[in-house]
Amino acid sequence: MSSNAEKFASEVDVTGFPGDVLPEQQKYEHPLVQRYATKEMSAIWSPAMKFTTWRKLWLALATAEQELGLQITDEQLDQMRSHLYDVDFAKAEEYESKFRHDVMGHVHAFGEVAPLAMPIIHLGATSCYVGDNTDIIQLKEGLKLVRRKLVQVLAVLRDFAQKYRDLPTLGFTHYQPAQLTTVGKRCTLWMQDLLLDYERVSYELENLPMRGVKGTTGTQATFLELFDGDHEKVKLLNQKVCSMMGFDKCIPVSGQTYTRKIDFHILSVLSGIAQSAYKMCGDIRLLANLKEVEEPFANNQIGSSA
Repeated sequence: MSSNAEKFASEVDVTGFPGDVLPEQQKYEHPLVQRYATKEMSAIWSPAMKFTTWRKLWLALATAEQELGLQITDEQLDQMRSHLYDVDFAKAEEYESKFRHDVMGHVHAFGEVAPLAMPIIHLGATSCYVGDNTDIIQLKEGLKLVRRKLVQVLAVLRDFAQKYRDLPTLGFTHYQPAQLTTVGKRCTLWMQDLLLDYERVSYELENLPMRGVKGTTGTQATFLELFDGDHEKVKLLNQKVCSMMGFDKCIPVSGQTYTRKIDFHILSVLSGIAQSAYKMCGDIRLLANLKEVEEPFANNQIGSSA
């Protein structure tokens, strides 16, 4: 008779699982999204947001091109407007497999539901027209959400600071007892950091440029060809598209992609918010260790909330 250890060795595949087991759970999900991301932020970075924005960018480009004199009909634009949200992802994957190009996969999937517009979808554009501009639009929407969340946090902390403005507590320097302060006063230190973060987020939002209509290498050569070398029309095309997509500014120059300094600036702001939260939570943890504050503990909670 086999032992349980032998049965385990012969019957249990420790390296994987059958392909028909738990089919809906066989795709890796990042814990930062699955456990910690809000529904709103997940939606901003979702495929639905990304690829419907691609279609809006194609519509904005075609609309501006028509306004500036290219032979694009109202019927073509009507079809594009009518199919902004019915993205057939399976069809796009099918075309991508055929053309080995993700953007062309979605161009042709869009063209299937808007056949009149197929000849003018993506007219003059390069892949980064939809890719990079969509990234910036998602960054903008993400920053707007972060700013709203900062306002909500500051409102909660304001009420807490007001409530405990007169409650004395021991203040520390170098984690050594120093002088009396109040719980409310201590809270204002956390608020000040988050307010500085709010101001930085607001600055980035006010100054965030769109990539715009720049062409394959940033020279706008394809658009100059479309408009017979009319530089003023190409400048207007860029301005019109950026305006339609909700931007007051566009980057002055680019290669195929927008400068990644923009990404750095936004990551820097997000890092600052994380530092402020870390400082606040670190203070609370140290104070809890000294029994100056206590962590809330739910009736059915097991272990620390951390």
